[in-house]
Amino acid sequence: MGHAARIAIIGGGPAGLMAAECARAEGAEVHLYDHKSSVGRKVLIAGKGGLNLTHSEPRPQFDQRYRERTTEVGQWLDGFDGDAFREWVHAFGIATVVGSSGRVFPEDLKAAPLLRAWVRRLKADGVHFHVDARWLGFDANGACLFRTKDASLVDSFDAVVLALGGGSWPELGSDGQWTHYFDNTAVKVRPLLPANCGFECAWSTHFTSRFAGHALKRVRALCLECNDPAAARIGECVISTYGLEGSLIYALSASLRDQILATGHATLELDLQPDVDRATLIHRLLQPRGGRSLGEHLRRKGGLNAVQVALVFEQLGKGDHSADACAQAVKHCQIILRAARPIEEAISSAGGVAFDSLTDDLMLAARPGVFCAGEMIDWEAPTGGYLLTACMASGKLAGQAAARWAKQ
Repeated sequence: MGHAARIAIIGGGPAGLMAAECARAEGAEVHLYDHKSSVGRKVLIAGKGGLNLTHSEPRPQFDQRYRERTTEVGQWLDGFDGDAFREWVHAFGIATVVGSSGRVFPEDLKAAPLLRAWVRRLKADGVHFHVDARWLGFDANGACLFRTKDASLVDSFDAVVLALGGGSWPELGSDGQWTHYFDNTAVKVRPLLPANCGFECAWSTHFTSRFAGHALKRVRALCLECNDPAAARIGECVISTYGLEGSLIYALSASLRDQILATGHATLELDLQPDVDRATLIHRLLQPRGGRSLGEHLRRKGGLNAVQVALVFEQLGKGDHSADACAQAVKHCQIILRAARPIEEAISSAGGVAFDSLTDDLMLAARPGVFCAGEMIDWEAPTGGYLLTACMASGKLAGQAAARWAKQ
């Protein structure tokens, strides 16, 4: 009887942990490496406001959240989708709940109990954990190079799963340094870019001094240049000193970012009163003002709150303040965005190893026996549980494939 295949998993995020679980289940000897002193750090941070595991949205609508990667990520989800994820969590004795938005959470909302139970189970199953060990690429013979606090290590494996993360939240481990190890190789790596991020615009000092931190609730937003009215979203965002952030902006961030990369700017159009048509709004604003200021009139007759009124004035400046002009500013509030916020501040990232450098089971075509998983691959998704689900699904696929390849 031959020895068990030795497999290295590089990266202790959800994709790497799932790859380790699945490779071990196939009978492999599994060694998991992470350059931080503990694993799953991004999961813990994500769980601070309630760990959003997945989404209850049915397939194939679920798959379409991955935009141009719908087909590829859909193949991962065939092996581990949102329902499978919930069942996997339930096996730990942790119940899940569906929130009003369709997002799925552990019943206690916490990340730490699930992560602790998972790591405990992996160790009990025989997965070897090596922390404070940074992967430095491969040597000429294909062995893995590592640097620990005390030494440099070289070790050979029958297969390797790279789950090195993207470029967001670098202090938690995914610092994107791995991209350099594929420079001048046959592996195509697209630049890492911010996803689910805020955007910068030029507010007046007066506006930010009074309204930074204030939320715009129930507004409709779209990227004007994208010419896709169907992509408009209703939600809320937050005024910041640099521009805009929040869930509504994150939902549009891929389109806005790509538009800025193409032309240097993107126009975000907001409808501040999506439930009132323009004609009705004009009719209300034509009512006599009496002795009221225009701001007070916009509040009373237009139904605007203080931050919306300030945004209308930010749009109009000292120009035309007629009912028609005010209604235009309310229904078509156009904000020029000049830049996405830095990737370090983003919730997630786009870019990474290109799909045409990977086989269907996520092996690097140019490096047989080396597989990829998680956010280091070139896909992106909105918040709402879609990111974590695809990381888990890719980890399962890569872990199983690596173990089977190593056996052969």
